[in-house]
Amino acid sequence: GHAAGHKQVARTRRASHLLGLLHGNLLVGLSFGWWIDKHNRHHAHPNHAELDPDVAPAGPLVFLHGQGAGRQGISAWFTRHQAVFFFPLLLLEGLNLHVSSIQALRERPAGARRIEAGLLGGHLVAFTVVPFLVLTPWQALAFLGVHQAVFGFYMGCAFAPNHKGMPALTPAEEKDYLRRQVLTSRNIRAGRFVDLLLGGLNYQVEHHLFPSMPRPSLRHVQPIVETFCAEKGLRYVQTGLLDSYGQVLRHLHEIRIARAQMHPHRLRRVGTARHEGLVHLRALSHSDGDCVAAVADAAD
Repeated sequence: GHAAGHKQVARTRRASHLLGLLHGNLLVGLSFGWWIDKHNRHHAHPNHAELDPDVAPAGPLVFLHGQGAGRQGISAWFTRHQAVFFFPLLLLEGLNLHVSSIQALRERPAGARRIEAGLLGGHLVAFTVVPFLVLTPWQALAFLGVHQAVFGFYMGCAFAPNHKGMPALTPAEEKDYLRRQVLTSRNIRAGRFVDLLLGGLNYQVEHHLFPSMPRPSLRHVQPIVETFCAEKGLRYVQTGLLDSYGQVLRHLHEIRIARAQMHPHRLRRVGTARHEGLVHLRALSHSDGDCVAAVADAAD
């Protein structure tokens, strides 16, 4: 579906769209039209707070600085600990994608909505009914649960390293296509196994520069792009798979929530301690001279 959406497989737009519908709606159970719209906006402005839907707050998760401001209660608590919950929450990502696909059908044109709804319905019936025909009810439920958990976890682990933790751009950088795509993307050093595991998306810089290039070709242009970026003094990020997950988790931990919302009780304690310390300094100044008084005044 992803390759068809980027027109990497077929020569014509019609054939690519048909392949996308069959793979996305019927086989995977995701609205191809919804995904295309979402993914094209991501490619146009990666990591842009207002224009990239992939960095919009997702439940308790926030991906950019300032997105957690104003959260309170249980929502703020989850956001403060989002690095801990990130991988467990990926187990629900498959369900989230299916629900989002169904909800998005309401916004599709009438003709496209009927086609996509019919294919999604076929997938839903086959996926939920067939297991109960060949397995016991408990086995079928376990199969459905495990399948969706593994699907969501795999999808999240494949896509998260690509951009999460990479910087948002300045207005000047945003206007430049080359910088907009290179500075917000992270490559994963690849061998044959990583290429197979991530489907070629580990060459994320090259994929964003040449989105219609078939994925098997990305590994061949990677050295050319890296050399070109070095010649232009453009930061080109490439790291190992496990380190990329570490970078994502560190980023999620660092941007958890605005400081004032994150620990208001701690801020009160800090403020109280600071006030008491200044009072103590001023008291000492009567006996220790003007030097300590000057320090206290400077701390104000």
